[in-house]
Amino acid sequence: MSAETIRQKIARLQAGGKPRLLDLFAGCGGLSLGFHSIGFSVRAAVEFDPDAARSHGLNFHGGDARHSKARDIINTRPEDLVAELGLGPVQDAFDILVGGPPCQAFARVGRPKLREIDAHPQAFRHDPRARLYQEYLRYVDAFKPLVVVVENVPDVLNHGGQNIAEEICEVLEDKGYVCGYTLLNAAFYGVPQMRERMFLIAYRREVSEKISFPDPTNWLVLPPGYEGSRAVALKVLNGHLSSAHDYLEPPSAVPSLPAAVTVEQAIGDLPRIDARGKLASGELRRGARRMDETIPYDRRQKISAYAKLMRSWPGFEAPQDGLRDHVIRYLPRDYPLFARLNPGDQYPQAWQHAMNMFSEKLADLRKAGKRIVEGSPEYESLRDSIVPPYDASKFPNKWRKMWSDQPARTLMAHLGKDSYSHIHYDSEQARTISVREAARLQSFPDGFVFSGTMNPSFKQIGNAVPPLMARALAARIMETLCPGQKESLDGYPRAAAAV
Repeated sequence: MSAETIRQKIARLQAGGKPRLLDLFAGCGGLSLGFHSIGFSVRAAVEFDPDAARSHGLNFHGGDARHSKARDIINTRPEDLVAELGLGPVQDAFDILVGGPPCQAFARVGRPKLREIDAHPQAFRHDPRARLYQEYLRYVDAFKPLVVVVENVPDVLNHGGQNIAEEICEVLEDKGYVCGYTLLNAAFYGVPQMRERMFLIAYRREVSEKISFPDPTNWLVLPPGYEGSRAVALKVLNGHLSSAHDYLEPPSAVPSLPAAVTVEQAIGDLPRIDARGKLASGELRRGARRMDETIPYDRRQKISAYAKLMRSWPGFEAPQDGLRDHVIRYLPRDYPLFARLNPGDQYPQAWQHAMNMFSEKLADLRKAGKRIVEGSPEYESLRDSIVPPYDASKFPNKWRKMWSDQPARTLMAHLGKDSYSHIHYDSEQARTISVREAARLQSFPDGFVFSGTMNPSFKQIGNAVPPLMARALAARIMETLCPGQKESLDGYPRAAAAV
């Protein structure tokens, strides 16, 4: 039955059918959007977080309640998923399975390789650290996809001395797939963010005997921190390349390519938010933000090609009545400090700036004839109103003021807790980035909707695969799956209706 299923799926694509996609651990849909833009049909998703699941349903299925429902992959059987969504026979429901099982799914499962977990699932049934991996494989077995795509952090190449990506490939190869994995940085693919991730592609052998990754479209010299993290991730491979059969060197970027998209090109056209001015006027207050309020664009302003794409992405065009989700955190103590920071300053520099501001305030008070005794309650209160309480020797990159002329550093899910890692480069605005600016830095178009309040929206964005990075992968996979009907890969993404 399996061989016949594979033949039927290939024949359907050869006849002009769109590849049908299932997104596991989907989040709000970064991978889905990239594949959707190349012509894949986003048929379903499995996502545990309720806000992210609603976002996915809103953007790809018009808010259909069945597609907006949060699902736990452990408790969701493949046959129940397709029955609930009306997608027909299980083995014929999908052609491609994409997703990124959380890194914790592979954490400390012991020396047995993942293929042993697959071969002896009952032995690991009660280990929550292995369960998510088991469920991912269960979906592969049930749906018999022609293609499997896995995304994860670079550390999966050296997780406690184990090369998890290689072990995933071993399991998939036993199931009839050809695999390859590498490290790709999103800045080389038009994303205004230096985000390094592991990507793994697996094809059924009936589809292809070769794995290749997309060629870079942009050029950038990565800063030392990113080259260092890549070296650490690849450490397990050093001297052991003969055993890393499925690792492929990342495609090379060359200086003749267009420069990487900068932060200013990405967000410089968005309406200004003068944090200190809004605070003084009372417009900016503590409390929940209205995510549905609109702010008109400045139509007279010249915008970059990237900003034009974010406003005109087919199917996700900017709302006619203005920009949504352009809201910021209430951080009254820190706005003056943000204005003082220089581009690239991190927390140690911010702390020193704050101490200087505190000293200046004490001097001003002395000039006015008021002396405050060091260590007094008044002294401590004044200090606390200016100087952040964190130890300057720990977590130096907790804060960072962005450079305007470089891509942003990696956006993380921690954006949902605070946004100090991405302080706006414009000292006049003196603030952290807004939800919509974070979306722009991840390459989500302005018409993409995030469900939930400000913090969940930040978290969804930080967790996502940048859609333009996903689009580059999708284009290469479409060339392999459907060489006779691939869409143009130049210019803006084309519209692609979801089924």
